[in-house]
Amino acid sequence: MYTVTDARRPMSEDINYRQKRYLVSMSIRTACLLAGVLLAGHAPFWIVLILLAGAIVLPYISVVFANGGREPDRSKPLYSDETANQNQISGPRPEIRP
Repeated sequence: MYTVTDARRPMSEDINYRQKRYLVSMSIRTACLLAGVLLAGHAPFWIVLILLAGAIVLPYISVVFANGGREPDRSKPLYSDETANQNQISGPRPEIRP
């Protein structure tokens, strides 16, 4: 039995959430790229390298999370007492013969 309070959030709200998360991630990527370019020659090489590596890796991570689909619903357990009380299907089971 489902109630209104158990309903998942609407798909439009879920898409909006993923779009905002993607925008934040791409903003961080842009900041890494700009900082890496502006600090080149003025900061230690390893700092510039880390910033540029972040600018290269973040798009992949952002796309994977944005296209990952809906967040799993952790409010419902996979196994409950209701499923434990269900009877098995009776009757002969079909066999597959070669």
